[in-house]
Amino acid sequence: MVWRSGGISWRGGVPGLRWEGGRVSELTWGRDIAFRAVGERRCVGARGNPCPLAAPVPGRGTGGRCADCTRLDRAHSVAADTLADDPRPYRVYLAWFGPGMVKVGITAERRGDARLLEQGAVAFTWLGRGPLMAARRTEEVLRHALAVPDRIPYARKRAVRHLLPPAEERAGEVTELYGRAVGVGVGAETLEALPCRVHDHGEVFGIAGLPPYDGSVVELVAGGVVAGRLLAAAGPDLHLLDRSGRHLALDTRLMSGWALEAAPPDQALTVPVSCEDGHGQEQLF
Repeated sequence: MVWRSGGISWRGGVPGLRWEGGRVSELTWGRDIAFRAVGERRCVGARGNPCPLAAPVPGRGTGGRCADCTRLDRAHSVAADTLADDPRPYRVYLAWFGPGMVKVGITAERRGDARLLEQGAVAFTWLGRGPLMAARRTEEVLRHALAVPDRIPYARKRAVRHLLPPAEERAGEVTELYGRAVGVGVGAETLEALPCRVHDHGEVFGIAGLPPYDGSVVELVAGGVVAGRLLAAAGPDLHLLDRSGRHLALDTRLMSGWALEAAPPDQALTVPVSCEDGHGQEQLF
């Protein structure tokens, strides 16, 4: 039987793999995951609409969309600043991904902490709430004043998850930065300031006690197998222990657009992997 994946869902704060048709397979630590990519990767479409051309897309792109569908998907998005008149409240947050890796961002209040889970934020606190454009201005002011980015590459996030300090130290770094943000001023009269309450996703992600990180899957290829024991999940990433004992991360966004079929759980992983030492293995093995 062939399936098509929509990546990780964090519905209710519980990780699961989404499948075409609405089914979600809950992810539990220690389970075996094994599948094979079939055929050719095709564009997944945009905003609930299929790609009219079913266009082929590169295996290494995390979006899984052709250029036209990528533009359509960004239309009316918060990231593209095309929703300036959105009347719904938004929240500004500080998110912590690892030592020295903190970002400022905004999310729709109705989404709760879903955006933080999707990004793989290990710890975070809210800063303020209010109209979209006020939240956006506050985000920009704080980003420059605190010298923190609005984006942190996923490669950096996943590479340090086995090295994270205890939750108390994570909370301390977030609290210190919150104090600096308050000193700058959170939104002045346009945003309601929110108290510092550090939320930690370490247990939700299952990242305590991860073995040393060895690398990540670069892309899926036709006939290539991904197989391993699930160690943890954070953001879009699955952390797997493969048959040879390597701790590898799979960005599930690479699965989009592929037809997938089950593979025997004892099979070797046979897709290209980029090693943590910087020497990528581009061949199948």
